[in-house]
Amino acid sequence: MNSLEDKLLHVTKAIERQVDATIEQIENLDVNDLEGLRKRRINDMKKQEAQRAEWRSNGHAQYEELAEEKMFFDVIKKSKNCVIHFFTNSSPRCAILDKHLKILAPKHIETRFVSLNAEKCPFLAENLKIKTIPSVVLVHDSVMVDKIVGFTQLGNRDDFSTETLEWRIAQNEIINYEGDLSTPPYLQEKKSKGSGKKIRDSAYNKDDDDLDIEEYGLPRDSLKTGDSIKVNYQSTDLTPEEAAELGLDE
Repeated sequence: MNSLEDKLLHVTKAIERQVDATIEQIENLDVNDLEGLRKRRINDMKKQEAQRAEWRSNGHAQYEELAEEKMFFDVIKKSKNCVIHFFTNSSPRCAILDKHLKILAPKHIETRFVSLNAEKCPFLAENLKIKTIPSVVLVHDSVMVDKIVGFTQLGNRDDFSTETLEWRIAQNEIINYEGDLSTPPYLQEKKSKGSGKKIRDSAYNKDDDDLDIEEYGLPRDSLKTGDSIKVNYQSTDLTPEEAAELGLDE
């Protein structure tokens, strides 16, 4: 028996001993032990329900439009994870995004989903560099960790699936996600008959040269008293096709 086989046999025996010990422990549980396990389980369920109740009281499980700009800061202070959709009424693609976010909000109660009219919040639009509509800002612990610009990273088509948006939001752990983070759903699915409409997501400034996916920190002296938000952008690498779509390959 060679050295590798010896090591494998040693590991196998160690695992068997651990399994046997666990089985023996379970078999030897008495009434008091079982009652203790039951109480701990009940306490865990109570804590989980209390957390869900707190989330609901802070507006989670629903997708709503914020009435004014200053509400943005209230939201990111109260909720650890936030998805903020910056929209305008003139962009039809914002309605497409709204449809998917309304589905995701109740599914991911752990995260706050809201929208803001970019034309009514010039301070945020300027400091968060919202130049393309729709744009989705992802915030964790009052830190902007990512931004979804247009539909380019959603398959570059208007008819992307809710699962694709969910996958993209999950890239920075803004939501609890159990799927495969390495591959977007639209690449896992079979090719549909149509390829989907190609877009250049420039409804906000109507000038393709203004497309901007760089993130900049908010200058602290420009913030209102008592308000702060840090920026820590983690970019997602673009494919050559995506770079070309954004005009970044020149």
